[in-house]
Amino acid sequence: MLLDTASLYFRAFYGVPDSLKRADGTPVNAVRGLLDMIAKLVTDFEPTELVACWDDDWRPGWRVELIPSYKGHRVERAVPGGVDVEETPPGLVAQIPLIREALGLLGIPIVGAAEHEADDVIGTLATGTGRPVDVVTGDRDLFQLVDDEASVRVIYTARGMSKLELVTDAVVVGKYGVLPAQYADFAALRGDSSDGLPGVAGVGEKTAAGLIQSFVDLDGIIAASTDASAPMSAGVRAKLAAAADYLAVAPRVVEVVRDLDLPEFDATLRPVTGARRDALEGLVEEWNLGGSVARVLAALDAAPRSVE
Repeated sequence: MLLDTASLYFRAFYGVPDSLKRADGTPVNAVRGLLDMIAKLVTDFEPTELVACWDDDWRPGWRVELIPSYKGHRVERAVPGGVDVEETPPGLVAQIPLIREALGLLGIPIVGAAEHEADDVIGTLATGTGRPVDVVTGDRDLFQLVDDEASVRVIYTARGMSKLELVTDAVVVGKYGVLPAQYADFAALRGDSSDGLPGVAGVGEKTAAGLIQSFVDLDGIIAASTDASAPMSAGVRAKLAAAADYLAVAPRVVEVVRDLDLPEFDATLRPVTGARRDALEGLVEEWNLGGSVARVLAALDAAPRSVE
């Protein structure tokens, strides 16, 4: 199980009242919410391995060079030559070190990669494993990883933890009319305002899906747009021509990286024992974590064991 960690802790922050604080006034709603999410996911889906995938760079410079507007509306402060600061509520910023500490005590590895997003870490870890993979996210960009044959599915959190959606090949086709392997090209055509991707002006989801259904992929669409004999309207040809520069780079921005060189780590789920368990239980009162620690510890205690 691969967690799109930022997606989950943002959801926890906005879904759990921020009146929950520890003695020094630091909110703990995101910590509590994330621990409860992990408890539910481990209990309901019974993974044997769990990885907290991390945004070491939420807005990689190489993606911004290709499309300058990429996530630009979410920048609080630009850092030339470094990682831009994302606009994040101060109450959540204060909890991120607590989240990392809690994950460490639970034995859940935090895995990121320089100049890459959590999506790229997820893409790398989900590709070619030879065993089932569940990707937990509220980001539909990761639908491109869904692959029934490889037993890769997305547990989609957009409607909340009580209404999780299991995304398979058929679900992607049903929602968008394209296969998961075609989703990145579909997204490049359609655009995504939440990521600052303009898309092709005048091409929405229906037109994008129709183009992919007719011409398979972006290369086929572009080739058809310059072929007078291809069944494509003059209006669509003009829109594609006007967006030629964007289309030349958009796929590289939208497609997740699948071949990162990641450090070795042990993601095997085990009961938390000894000093780490004592430390976690000690944080319950110090951080005002309520029952969230007990629930996640119980879930890990009961988790199925992989063959080691």
